[in-house]
Amino acid sequence: MNIVDTFPHEIETLHHVTIPMPDGVMLAARIWRPVSAFDKPVPAVLEYIPYRQRDGTAARDALHHPYFAGHGYAAVRVDLRGSGDSQGVLHDEYLEQELADGETVIAWLAAQPWCNGRVGMIGISWGGFNGLQLAARQPPGLAAIITVCSTDDRYADDVHYMGGCLLGDNLSWASTMFAYNARPPDPDTVGADWRDMWLKRLEHSGLWLDTWLRHPHRDDYWRHGSICEDFAAVRVPVLAASGWADGYSNAVFRLLEHLEVPRAGLIGPWSHKYPHLGVPGPAVGFLQEAVHWWDRWLTSPADDITHVPTSNPPADTLDDPLDNTPMLRVFMQDSTSPFTSYAERPGRWVAEASYPSPRINTLTFQLAEGRLWQRPEPSVLNPDVLNPDVLDPDTNTQRDDIQFDAKQNEAVEPLTITSPLSVGLYAGKWCSYAGAPDLPADQRLEDGGSLVFDTPPLVTPVEICGIPSVHLEVAVDKPVAMVAARLSEVLADGKVTRITYGLLNLTHRDSHSHPEPLEPNKRYRVTIQLNGVAQHFSAGSRIRLALSTSYFPLAWPAPEPVRLQVYAASSQLHLPVRPPHPDDNKVSFADPEAAPPLVVSQLEPGESTWRVQRDLAEDRSQLEVIDDKGRYRLDDIGTVLSSRAVETYSITGDDVSSARGETLWQQTFERGDWHTRTVTKTVLTCDVNYFYLHAQCDAYEGDTRVFSKNWTTRIPRDLV
Repeated sequence: MNIVDTFPHEIETLHHVTIPMPDGVMLAARIWRPVSAFDKPVPAVLEYIPYRQRDGTAARDALHHPYFAGHGYAAVRVDLRGSGDSQGVLHDEYLEQELADGETVIAWLAAQPWCNGRVGMIGISWGGFNGLQLAARQPPGLAAIITVCSTDDRYADDVHYMGGCLLGDNLSWASTMFAYNARPPDPDTVGADWRDMWLKRLEHSGLWLDTWLRHPHRDDYWRHGSICEDFAAVRVPVLAASGWADGYSNAVFRLLEHLEVPRAGLIGPWSHKYPHLGVPGPAVGFLQEAVHWWDRWLTSPADDITHVPTSNPPADTLDDPLDNTPMLRVFMQDSTSPFTSYAERPGRWVAEASYPSPRINTLTFQLAEGRLWQRPEPSVLNPDVLNPDVLDPDTNTQRDDIQFDAKQNEAVEPLTITSPLSVGLYAGKWCSYAGAPDLPADQRLEDGGSLVFDTPPLVTPVEICGIPSVHLEVAVDKPVAMVAARLSEVLADGKVTRITYGLLNLTHRDSHSHPEPLEPNKRYRVTIQLNGVAQHFSAGSRIRLALSTSYFPLAWPAPEPVRLQVYAASSQLHLPVRPPHPDDNKVSFADPEAAPPLVVSQLEPGESTWRVQRDLAEDRSQLEVIDDKGRYRLDDIGTVLSSRAVETYSITGDDVSSARGETLWQQTFERGDWHTRTVTKTVLTCDVNYFYLHAQCDAYEGDTRVFSKNWTTRIPRDLV
């Protein structure tokens, strides 16, 4: 990371600004802006999230908001209502109140004498979500957005459900926000009311997990804030970024395909990080990319605010960072040994001028017992043993004069699997944060409990870019069942690296809105969409598809153990094959830059690790995830903080009702005679018919417990 301490514009920082809402609630903001902004008004760039700008994101904010200000923008960090030092209570994600407040903030910014009337939004995760959502509401003044690690679809492609399956991260994320909502405002900024504000949050923020579990299907609760319901509502340019290790890479593809405004997509090897902080690396100069984006879309005169082109400008070359940036730039990952944490992934950057790209074709594999084979299909890129010599160089399709051996020993009887419920212990996290070894381990640890299908060793390399899918004909013996599909590379030494995966709750085979139970032993045709990826498979490797009936704790298991039958002769794997392009070598990025970092003193060390334990006497499997930040001080304000989270997931034998997830958070805030501590705990268990949820929150001021509350509830399992 290159630290930049000299900028084109001298900047000033306003540490505690309040923005009034129509109902009198004040939102807390921090503003970095050019000193000259009153003489020459500038665009504003807003980041609008609930993670505490005074201390929670202060270290990250210091890296990029002064950078934007130094390049001629007023950078603004606002705490959502009920978070940080803002007044009010935060009751859930992306509520109407949050978005209405956001519109008020945008209007307030656009009306300031130091603003030229144009506002951009940038955000990762929550801030990426509400950037898209506010863009779809078309508030006057909002002129462009940058959305990172976010989604257009709150049900099908978020932390809660995947393919209709309940994600373990639903519990993890709910527990995170349960803990965050228990944190106190800072007395130094909000004054003597801090304690009353804190107690109101503790009492009224609620148990969000209860709400999320009561909406297991795609209903109006999830449609709210899902811009995929009406892509045309977005009328400002959108730059979307994510990473292959992140949980939100699929949204980049959909936004490029369906939006009708200027748009660009960027996907690296990263986890849930801004690309200039990207891990696994290589990180890129994303702040420079952001400034280019703002320069292109925010520097027009205020009276030009309503004029937005409906397509990307011409792209004759890949050299101009403004008008000629290709629509999609992705990191093509090279083959690598499986590991749960990488400093960097090998690979190279590639680009497509548009997406969907006419250059990306579908390679189809037929399933057979233990193997993947190719059926000749003249209209499809389908080379024999993946040898490019069978391709017509002009059409990039199969040559008519190539003959295929059509004799295949297809299995007549279905292939059957009932996976151990422990399959999934080595899956890693649904959304990697790269703060721990949370990427998938060697898949040989999982494949023994799965149906496995391999190609022969590849004669030449194969590269894919896009969304793979699996089409299966299946039957099961229970009314509720799931299938996990994993695409992996089997290296020449036998190690197995997971490339991507997908889940499907089979009751959602036709609809996420109106799922239907399965008729036992009836045959169904289903499609499992895998997460998008760009991957180079090396010559000598094999491509593997693995299918399992469980994937715990990444996904919660079905109510009963399931026997899955797969009819291989009518089942296929489809891969989006991308041939290399001469312009690929033109794709490059500047090195990461940032403003000077905040001074943070680590007072006590932390710990970040994952531990898998197997109790052979009890046939019990357990995953323990520890994320301990230690104890550290923000030197500029003198606040000392600590945070420790422990998540434990366990299951015993083939007893689905033994599935258990437990989270425990402890946090402290200290400065002078101000000492607070919060302890939050959440436990989720189940039986065939219900989920059982227990939670507790305790808050302390000094040694005195000032708040304690327990929640106990049961929630019907509705085809989950």
